[in-house]
Amino acid sequence: MTGSSTGSGDRVGALAGPAAAVPEPEPEIGPARGPDRAQYGVCAFLAVVGVLTLVDAARTGHSISSADSIGPRPVPILLGVLLLVLAVCYAVDVARGGTGEPEAGEDVDLTSRIDWRTVLLLIAAFVLNAVLIEPLGWVISGTLLFWGSAFALGNRHYVRNLLIAVALSLITFYTFAIGLGVNLPAGILQGIL
Repeated sequence: MTGSSTGSGDRVGALAGPAAAVPEPEPEIGPARGPDRAQYGVCAFLAVVGVLTLVDAARTGHSISSADSIGPRPVPILLGVLLLVLAVCYAVDVARGGTGEPEAGEDVDLTSRIDWRTVLLLIAAFVLNAVLIEPLGWVISGTLLFWGSAFALGNRHYVRNLLIAVALSLITFYTFAIGLGVNLPAGILQGIL
């Protein structure tokens, strides 16, 4: 019996032995992170926008028609209240030390330099659109905007981009005119479009 004896004490030791050998992870010791004070600026911005939305909604005239029985006030009031609630909830979260998780799927290299050429070309395309929309009309200025944006972002298929830009400008022009009832400036193409 001495060679094959396995008592209950041996079984407990055999089962607990390997599990007891795994050390428990040590809690991370480091400086205690307090609230990110810069996030309070975001909270303040949300609160200011909420208050401004409520003030603007209060100054909006109360007009009710047969097509719109509630008038123009409820939606801005709801948005203003929601912005204030969001600002308060966010401030409480920041005060408790809450931080956002970093994006795991971002493929942005934060160590690379800013491509100022691309940024400046995009700004130029938008400014050119803003300057030319009245005299030339949306179709021409929108075409320049779309084509210039594609060029700034590195696409070098000039003719294809021009055709796509013209198509996008015409589609948006007629979508606004027919679908929404908003007439974009026709400019020098007045009477043709």
